[in-house]
Amino acid sequence: MSSTAIREPGTSLSTDELLNVSDLSVEFSTRRESVQAVNGVSFSLQKGEVLCIIGESGSGKSVTMRSLMRLLPESRTHIGGNITLDGQDVLAMRNRQLTAMRGSKVSMIFQEPMTALDPVYSIGDQIAEGVMRHLGKTRKEATARALELLELVRVPSPERRLRAYPHELSGGLRQRAMIAVALSCAPKLLLADEPTTALDATVQIQVLILLKKLQEEMGMGIIFVTHDLGVAAQIADKVAVMYAGRLVEYGLARDILLNPRHPYTIGMLNSTVRGQDRSVDIEAIPGNPPDLRNLPPGCAFAPRCGFALEQCSAAQPEPAARPDAGYARCIRLDETAKVAERHPIKA
Repeated sequence: MSSTAIREPGTSLSTDELLNVSDLSVEFSTRRESVQAVNGVSFSLQKGEVLCIIGESGSGKSVTMRSLMRLLPESRTHIGGNITLDGQDVLAMRNRQLTAMRGSKVSMIFQEPMTALDPVYSIGDQIAEGVMRHLGKTRKEATARALELLELVRVPSPERRLRAYPHELSGGLRQRAMIAVALSCAPKLLLADEPTTALDATVQIQVLILLKKLQEEMGMGIIFVTHDLGVAAQIADKVAVMYAGRLVEYGLARDILLNPRHPYTIGMLNSTVRGQDRSVDIEAIPGNPPDLRNLPPGCAFAPRCGFALEQCSAAQPEPAARPDAGYARCIRLDETAKVAERHPIKA
């Protein structure tokens, strides 16, 4: 990979860079077998930027997110590479440093708030706990902050919701409460792991608009994990496409979504109903994702790819420059470009 032709994310630092992930690998091991869930992932995030990581279920998106906060079980997990958050080496942190980092510098919104929120504590207590621990506020001050946050995330009747328990709230209100918990200490980085998947379409749009507005007001960096390309189009500045534990395409959101180059990205966009002619059948990606316990030596997408050549199964493709500042891991970008020109993707 030529450094003059392309700069892969995670390879350099800047004064505005909030997060730098370089050659991240995550392996889960048991007595019988090991699974390489993430392999050689590199990306960076600037302050106030939104990065969407998209891909099918099982591609390694959530594992990548949890590794950024060191939330994976240490006894069965080996994390390699480098993670630098706000100038600090996350993988070198001890438990006390990790505790101080979580909530104050980085927070996560989980996919299902009912399992993330503690059922025996009120919403107000759960928000106030982080404020007291990380910001050193009194109980009275922390409760006032909790009320302020519930108002910020547009929870109706916030004074009453402070005393409510998770099971007393609807799915949409629980998700807003989870966002309030995550924002309680004004983190610099917010990780959102498919937070709208369990919500209906109307509430999903409201939550997305809310997150984008809060991000702009608070100047946070956000990494948003989703398999919904429509979500990425609404919220992302940059997009990273993940398949079988690797990033296969990366670039500015508009460039990736309107001008895809990797066959997997093209397949994902062609298999969505958004913007498609109703008279044309949806082009589903054939086959199934590979077994992470036994990944092939070459491109993991090759068995499902209509562009694959014999050499695609021999070795991992290096990142190749896209027309913009991004890259795609494919040796046939000239051919995929011609297909995209003949059949442009509709946003």
